[in-house]
Amino acid sequence: MSAAGVRTSGTLPLAQYAALGDGRSVAFVGADGSIDWWCVPGLDSPPFFDRLLDAESGGRFSVTPADAFTVERRYRDDSNVLEQIFTTSSGRARVTDSLNSGISGRLPWSELARRVEGLEGTVDFRIVAIVGRRLDESTPWREPSPHGDVLHVDGIVAALRSTAGVVRLEEHDDGVVARLRTHAGSRDTIALMATHDEPLILCSLETIDARIDRSDQAWREWANDLAIAGPYASAVRRSALALKLLLYSPSGAIAAAATSSLPERLGGEKNYDYRFAWTRDVAYTIKAFLHVGATEEASAAFAWLVATIRRHDGRLETMYRLDGDLAPEERTVDLPGYARSTPVREGNRARDQLQLGIFGDVLETAKLLVDEGHVLDLTTRAMLATLADRCSDMWRKPDAGIWELERYEQYTMSKMGCWTALDRAVDLARLGQIDASHVMRWERERDRIRDWIDEHCWSEAKQSYTLYAGSERLDAAILLATRFGFERADRLALTRDAVRRELGRGPLVYRYSDMDDEEGTFVACGFWMVEAFALLGDVAAATTQMVAMLAACDANLGLMSEQIDAETGEMLGNMPQALSHLALVHAAAAISEATAKTSPRFANSAP
Repeated sequence: MSAAGVRTSGTLPLAQYAALGDGRSVAFVGADGSIDWWCVPGLDSPPFFDRLLDAESGGRFSVTPADAFTVERRYRDDSNVLEQIFTTSSGRARVTDSLNSGISGRLPWSELARRVEGLEGTVDFRIVAIVGRRLDESTPWREPSPHGDVLHVDGIVAALRSTAGVVRLEEHDDGVVARLRTHAGSRDTIALMATHDEPLILCSLETIDARIDRSDQAWREWANDLAIAGPYASAVRRSALALKLLLYSPSGAIAAAATSSLPERLGGEKNYDYRFAWTRDVAYTIKAFLHVGATEEASAAFAWLVATIRRHDGRLETMYRLDGDLAPEERTVDLPGYARSTPVREGNRARDQLQLGIFGDVLETAKLLVDEGHVLDLTTRAMLATLADRCSDMWRKPDAGIWELERYEQYTMSKMGCWTALDRAVDLARLGQIDASHVMRWERERDRIRDWIDEHCWSEAKQSYTLYAGSERLDAAILLATRFGFERADRLALTRDAVRRELGRGPLVYRYSDMDDEEGTFVACGFWMVEAFALLGDVAAATTQMVAMLAACDANLGLMSEQIDAETGEMLGNMPQALSHLALVHAAAAISEATAKTSPRFANSAP
């Protein structure tokens, strides 16, 4: 895929960034060869490179041609190892980038490796490795060691290693400037090794270079073991690889995205930190992993989720840090922001919100695992029964809803989530997978919720369920109720059509009414529309919507952000966005299920 690699006011479009990962952190590589975002040691750590949010003086690791260039870039097949071919007037060179793993998986340290190969003529590269200030909280400094200079910042110790072709020009407290000239057949390796409060292991460059191909092999082996077939197999596999980037292997948690503060509209204030594990997103990702046959990842994520809930005395929180602690309180950071969009934020204000719908997300996920042939342990069964009782007690409360709004209301989708929780609790009790002593109560409360929704959340004028009780505004999240099997299929079909009329912009869909002036269309909502057509029996419309959504999202090597500008097609919001990628997987599965009428797997799934 060709990309311009040209910065406007120091900023690259989000569609020109690719993501690398090692099971612990994610790095963003621009189409000009600059790595502008990397949090070390983990996804939710302060950034080590932060040029993404500070175009002029942020930390980065760039390997960029000194002369004007064009670039072709691609992920290696079924891999998260990136190749970029730069062409200048004097030659061609290939840069292969990897966040390396070892023989047995994630390395104990972070290893960012870049192989530069000359293909034709000569290409002069300028190399800059500048350490960021960890969200403006720490100052880097350089220290000589018996094995070369190392850089320190906020507990991170790092070293830049390179082969003989790389000539260092300047060395400062915050980094290194160097140059490299390639020629046909040349091969050089540049690597940055980093640890946090641990000794720094300095491996040979030959070993580091070999790990690029070993990491590629590991990605391909994982992707090729997935159970994916059918007409959307390529897009589903790439989304599975993106979701795998967001799985934090030390714990099993799944981050909502790998970035912070990327704007939902350029110049706007909707810039949030998504580097945490949302209970809802983890649950939805588990289902996506089950769809593609990634059972180990699904199991690890569910085990993390139930252990984390127990760790917090059975309280169900909106989100957590990736190690299971409570997410940090939100604070504003004094950085310019992506494309001058401020504020830049660390932490997330939604951590303290009440979101009733997540009761349904947890119990739905438990039911999915049982349906897949797995067995719940006794401790988890007891916890789920307690959650069902709490849901029975709390469902009448106003909350912040799925969209985390500041104004608490009786949000329709929250009530549908509570209905789902009690419906699945009843099913699990009948299967002997949770204590059945309160099952009659759960049945009665489930039916009360259904009837309350029909009485208070339906608009005759709109012929649709609405955003909240008494409102005439629409909510695309209600499309998800088809996935959860809410009983009013006739009303769900009418709601789907109303959402498409009022919130749709071609295949793209806004989250809820009156958002077109504040943000872009929400990628996941477009794929939820696919599900709503497929699961309600209109496979032809689902297929048309799926094809159109894939075309609308085909801007960046299969990676998707949170939102898309309906007018320009520009990517907006944090990325890679778990909700966008898992929604694609669910949409493909829904078409497969509706077509084959056998299972939600991808066998025999031609539309």
